[in-house]
Amino acid sequence: MAGRVVSGTPRDSLHVIDLIYSQDGGKRPEVIISDTGSYSDIVFGLLRLLGFDYRPQLADLPDTKLWRINASADYGPLDATARGRIDLARVRRHWPDILRLVASIHTGTISAYDAMRMLQAGGNLTQLGEALAHLGRIFKTLHVLAYVDLLPYRREIKGMRNLQEGRYDLGRHVFHGRKGELYRAYHEGMEDQHGALGLVLNCITLWNTVYLDTAIKQLRATGYPILDADVARLSPYLRKHINVHGHYSFQLPELGEGRRTLRDPDAGDEE
Repeated sequence: MAGRVVSGTPRDSLHVIDLIYSQDGGKRPEVIISDTGSYSDIVFGLLRLLGFDYRPQLADLPDTKLWRINASADYGPLDATARGRIDLARVRRHWPDILRLVASIHTGTISAYDAMRMLQAGGNLTQLGEALAHLGRIFKTLHVLAYVDLLPYRREIKGMRNLQEGRYDLGRHVFHGRKGELYRAYHEGMEDQHGALGLVLNCITLWNTVYLDTAIKQLRATGYPILDADVARLSPYLRKHINVHGHYSFQLPELGEGRRTLRDPDAGDEE
């Protein structure tokens, strides 16, 4: 697993690319889903050219601006909404530089975060940044149209965002239940302690995943009907069984190659 603390602004959202390309980033995803505040037109362009399907959740959808290539085309009911104009000539003019930039990010010569800073020198987009933004508006417009028109597309985004919010809620549970170092790290931005929290969340997630899988296998072995659709809705971010109050010391149990025996839900709690 890999982790990095970022603020979630459009520029900082590109840290996810640097994380994915890091040595311990694991298998690269095909789809990247984020909240509304983490995207920009340049992000759309960069992520698509790097081979990712970028799908941010959209807020204020009725006010979202669509973009067109042909200024004289008639888009019917969408004609007024597609009020932006994509300048393909600008994209063509800077195409070789765009490809070099994307190749540099892909090979690790430059980080995506540093590339974004370069494209926004002094707070304004450079000519290369403007060209990349125009390219990104093509994919942004296609994303908006799919988001509006395709229910499964929206459900997939919503489902992933719910999963991400579940991890956030788990972290908040640990933060607010523990009035010590992790709690202060949350409010003071202490990087080392943020890393400690990430380790704790990863451990909890792994534990929950392993024992959810074990419980499902045991139920199926006894003939209990388990629907795949229900399994798909399970989350590894369960937290009600986690007590984060007080101080603890742990000794590894002698489990051999096995796991703890699953509790009988009808039996009392002996602890």
